[in-house]
Amino acid sequence: MFEKEDLLKLARMPMPFGKYSGRVLIDLPEEYLLWFARKGFPEGELGRLLQLALEIHIHGLTEIIKPLKRHE
Repeated sequence: MFEKEDLLKLARMPMPFGKYSGRVLIDLPEEYLLWFARKGFPEGELGRLLQLALEIHIHGLTEIIKPLKRHE
């Protein structure tokens, strides 16, 4: 299960490492999230958020996150 705050984090937290470093978590390509699903998600909060991002992508719900993004 996830908390409401998790949706905000998906919309605003940047990926801290790797090929897509700096990209907001919900904007990570589904293929990259699937790669983590095969290889293993990172430990802790980041891994949990990446799993949630994958579920949102799989179910076609990324549009629900867009209003939560910061508009700078």
